[in-house]
Amino acid sequence: MSSNAFGLIYTGEANAQLRELTFSRSVAAVPFGGRYRAIDFVLSNIVNSGISSVGLIAQRNYHSLMDHLGSGKEWDLHRKRDGLFILPPFVTKDNTGVYRGTVDAIRSVLGFVRRNSQRYVVLTGSHTIYNTDFDAMIRQHIATGADITIMYSDESGNDFDRSEQYDDLRLKVDEDGCVTELTFNPLNPSTPFTGCDAYVMDKTLLEYLVEDAAAHGEFDFMQGVLIKNQQKFKFYGWKYDGYVARLNSVAQFYRHNMNLLKPEVARDLFNPDHPIYTKVKDEVPARYIGGGSAKNSIVADGCIIEGEVENSIIFRGVYIGKGSRIKNSIIMQSSVINQNCDLDYMVLDKGCQVLGGRRLAGYDSYPMILRKGVVV
Repeated sequence: MSSNAFGLIYTGEANAQLRELTFSRSVAAVPFGGRYRAIDFVLSNIVNSGISSVGLIAQRNYHSLMDHLGSGKEWDLHRKRDGLFILPPFVTKDNTGVYRGTVDAIRSVLGFVRRNSQRYVVLTGSHTIYNTDFDAMIRQHIATGADITIMYSDESGNDFDRSEQYDDLRLKVDEDGCVTELTFNPLNPSTPFTGCDAYVMDKTLLEYLVEDAAAHGEFDFMQGVLIKNQQKFKFYGWKYDGYVARLNSVAQFYRHNMNLLKPEVARDLFNPDHPIYTKVKDEVPARYIGGGSAKNSIVADGCIIEGEVENSIIFRGVYIGKGSRIKNSIIMQSSVINQNCDLDYMVLDKGCQVLGGRRLAGYDSYPMILRKGVVV
């Protein structure tokens, strides 16, 4: 079924609430879970659906993303026909190279959309993390005769914090799954059904909607395309019941990483039936020297642990010195924690260095971040 669909991923989201995490990288390239990037999940979902043609729209700070993806080999997308197409911004008479929104970005790559021989497009963003394949969603889309099918999840069990709201699309659906109302960033949401930033539609309809929105000066996809046309076209919802992580803020990034320490969340996001692929780095296993230990933590390969680690996510190639204690923290790739340090509720970006004897702490609701390459 999915052989008649191609993927289109927009990676140009710019969420200021992620602060230092997106200072030098796009949201799609934000590290997650010890050895992955946010893009790995949606890209793996598409590949696990049997889709072999994927376009990735880049906009800003995409060098890290391009380095991570390379030719798409790890996702089996380096091939003669179809494959992975990275679509960076470029300047033409119609395009300034700076996108004013998702509509602008998609309009700039309509040539790629038209060239694909597949009929349907799976359109996604890159800041929402989940593990599924889109086969059932595409089958429902065809069976219902929908114009657009929107993937959503039920967030009724989660606390709503408006300060962390970002691209919050809310749906009301009837008993048949037909969407009866769409709202965007509502002050007081009247429904727990929240969009997962994934859509299925006919590629010719996407082309029409994008051109129509641009002609009317609309550049936001959710408001200018979805909400504006909800009464005009047939919208259906496809409910996803698994774990969904939305990287809307630093607090959400921290919480979803820490949730990986719960076995039920780890089993859901890393379901072996739908493997998550990432860039392969052949490093030695983690080494525990002297009294080094790790408790209830994820420790990636290439690490050297001489201190104590508890309730933390430790990325590849991290060094933790003797006498140091790391608790409730996220330490990213190639960071160095020297001797006798004490870190609690911290997020260290790649290549940070903490000098000996330092004490750094944040709070569970507001973890402290050290920007990439900082020495403290």
